[in-house]
Amino acid sequence: MHEPVIGLEVHVQLATESKLFCGCPAAFGALPNSQTCPVCLGLPGVLPVLNQRAFEWGIKVALAFDCELADSMKFDRKQYYYPDLPKNYQISQYDRPLARAGHLDIPAGEGTKRIGITRVHMEEDAGKLLHDPQQPHSYVDFNRAGVPLLEIVSEPDLRSPEEAYQYLVELKSVLRYLDVSTCNMEEGSLRCDANISVRPAGGAALGTKVEIKNLNSFKFVRAALEFEAVRQTGALKEGWRIVQETRLWNTKTQHTEPMRSKEGASDYRYFPEPDLVPFGIERSVVDRLRRELPELPAQRRARYTAQYGLSAYDAHVLTQHRRIAELFEQTVSLYAKPKPVANWMMGGLLAYCNAKGKEPDEVAVQPAWLVHLLQAVDAGTISGTMAKELFVEAIEQQQDPQQIIAARGLSQIVDDGVLGPIADAVIAEHPKSVQDYRKGKHNALMFLVGQCMRRSEGKANPTQVTELLKQKLHQQGQEVTG
Repeated sequence: MHEPVIGLEVHVQLATESKLFCGCPAAFGALPNSQTCPVCLGLPGVLPVLNQRAFEWGIKVALAFDCELADSMKFDRKQYYYPDLPKNYQISQYDRPLARAGHLDIPAGEGTKRIGITRVHMEEDAGKLLHDPQQPHSYVDFNRAGVPLLEIVSEPDLRSPEEAYQYLVELKSVLRYLDVSTCNMEEGSLRCDANISVRPAGGAALGTKVEIKNLNSFKFVRAALEFEAVRQTGALKEGWRIVQETRLWNTKTQHTEPMRSKEGASDYRYFPEPDLVPFGIERSVVDRLRRELPELPAQRRARYTAQYGLSAYDAHVLTQHRRIAELFEQTVSLYAKPKPVANWMMGGLLAYCNAKGKEPDEVAVQPAWLVHLLQAVDAGTISGTMAKELFVEAIEQQQDPQQIIAARGLSQIVDDGVLGPIADAVIAEHPKSVQDYRKGKHNALMFLVGQCMRRSEGKANPTQVTELLKQKLHQQGQEVTG
């Protein structure tokens, strides 16, 4: 019996306005090579200057993961040749990174599991190669060269692809709460390399590590690790030797494929960056940044279970995205029923986001809209089904549901004086269904309810119609037997 041993290297592109060592814009989507200068292109004679905001955001991230900040940190040159690296080296950090020895707690069964974070270090991004099969050549865009990155390296504490997936979800949530990155994997602002080996279950020694690249979604990370765990376990059972290498994830075949032999630190010939001297981190700066930290997902989760009486599951879902959590609290402040509001956040707003492929930040919803919907359902003005339809309409038309209800005359009919004649007419028109109901066939009653809803053009309150039909059918039955 074997178990996987997994560690993740996550590269986070910081959403600063300018690059790490120069004043070029760092925004995504500009025309190729329009956001470059002699510094980020590595032309002779230039000198890098550290971006203060990127540095402080790096400290914030380290504090959020309870890391030990360096007393003194320095930058190093990581040397390798690749067409998208204009200087033929990357300014990174090696032996004295920004921070070490942190942790992140992830959901595990009924509790949590602590995953160690080995290090958090700063570095500059490389450019981007563009391969178009319709063109005779490949091209390079240096707009991304020099954009600030944080690399967050976990300990090999993950024991399943699912744990790796949960780690990434929780990590992204913390970063979004800190508002330091868009974490958009499609734009490359969040990238992940996965390291995996297998060993006899419960063993202490680590197996031969394989690195997997080309993972541009959390689902692909999980799928690639699942495949690689099976591949390595099968190889060991057959008596084959696992080779330390870098492999790529092929999304079409759903297999990993060899890319190159795995390099080590000595291959990069690290040495201190001579243009950036080592420096200390002032305690006053750290104290200020610690005070600026928001309430993080784990803290907010604990508060939701204590303050609102929500289940651990509900609290976890609601706090994954800061916008959802804030909208939940704003709505509860106006409508003091946490559980129904939570249900609407998860089953209404998150369902809409998933269906439309949007992030919650991209969907404009007013707390008052949700309150008006919930109050209308409570009052019997609209049905729950109608409320879901109105919610979507309110988002897409950017209009208060109250206004839509009034303008379209969508209020439910709750007056027995109006519903009674409708029920009488339906009973008279469908004698066979009435007989079937009296024989104990429940579906016959549902049919009659449906006919009442059709006659009322969907405006009848279904619960009220059901009870009214039962009363009338019971009274008729007594009259017949009498």
